[in-house]
Amino acid sequence: MEQLAQFFKALSDETRLRIVMLLTQGELCVCDLMVVLDEPQSKISRHLAYLKLSGLTSSKRIGVWMHYWLKDSTNGIYRAQIDFLKEQLSSQPQFRQDKEKLLDLKRQGGCKAIMKSKNRRWSKKLLLDSKKITL
Repeated sequence: MEQLAQFFKALSDETRLRIVMLLTQGELCVCDLMVVLDEPQSKISRHLAYLKLSGLTSSKRIGVWMHYWLKDSTNGIYRAQIDFLKEQLSSQPQFRQDKEKLLDLKRQGGCKAIMKSKNRRWSKKLLLDSKKITL
């Protein structure tokens, strides 16, 4: 019974609920979640740690990237609740927007492609700024 209470506590936060709904789409990197939810890495990681401790997610490291997914629970109650949430909440505006942002992100090559692009722009800006200073 304690595990079931922990499961529902994990879903009682808006950010964690949004993360769980996004993870119903499959495995995601922390930076994917950062981009879609427009939240800093520290907040996303804190919520993911809570979800992992609650038994809802699993993770693996791929280089410097952490990837998370919903556990394929043998507990039928957990699976039924996740399926119910996905079915009932998918039509809600916030969850539809999150899913669209995720699909758009994937069309652009995912968070890694966006981060590289941002880093290139940032590097160019720094280079241009340093040239202005030295001129």
